[in-house]
Amino acid sequence: MPDDNLKGTVALVTGASSGIGEATAKALAAQGASVALVARRADRLESLGGEIAEAGGTALPIEADVSDREQAEAAVARAVEELGRLDVLVNNAGVMLLGPIEDAPVEEWEQMVEVNLLGLLYTAHAALPHLLSAADGEPRRVADLVNISSVAGRMARKGSGVYNATKHGVGAFSESLRQEVAGRHLRVSLVEPGAVDTELQSHNRPEIEEQIRNRFVEMDILRSEDIADAIAYVVTRPRHVAINEVLVRPTQQEQ
Repeated sequence: MPDDNLKGTVALVTGASSGIGEATAKALAAQGASVALVARRADRLESLGGEIAEAGGTALPIEADVSDREQAEAAVARAVEELGRLDVLVNNAGVMLLGPIEDAPVEEWEQMVEVNLLGLLYTAHAALPHLLSAADGEPRRVADLVNISSVAGRMARKGSGVYNATKHGVGAFSESLRQEVAGRHLRVSLVEPGAVDTELQSHNRPEIEEQIRNRFVEMDILRSEDIADAIAYVVTRPRHVAINEVLVRPTQQEQ
């Protein structure tokens, strides 16, 4: 694809301090977008912003916890104020805390609901007026809201019940919103990665992390850049083309 498809646009990526978010920020900047980098780890955002700037792009690091509604709203407002507009939102921030439902630490459930669902809802709600405004004018006359779900949002597995619940929720919200705004040229897309080599699994309790690692030990799993490439494809389609849903699994992953 041409390297200036997003020239003159602004993108905001949550969870931008590592993994899929970091790779996506780089990919969108390479397409010409100015990118607002949103996450809790300011040092990593500053480093990423510097890397994008060195490559000739524009990045705005914004330290924020999107599970806090005021911080999510402030992050969107700052991006629009300092970068001038908002054309693309990638709701990528998320946590995956697996394990049996019986005797589970309920705090882990609360964290997943707060980040995976509420954080995504807060950010989407704050961004909607700006995305709709961008879709109504130049340079593209279309805008994009991309929600990152998971293969876990399509099927439930033993040991991931609450994570499944949050990601199924992301899918339901995305489809409802898509129907609501489709006639106004705001494309709502759902990207569902399978197993990806990121920090996500390292947030689990040690025994759960080992189980996850053992499940994929002989598999050539995805890299963050693979998902970033899919996201960049979604948001650079012609105005009349909407990629509503993309499921990306490693070739060897059965479920």
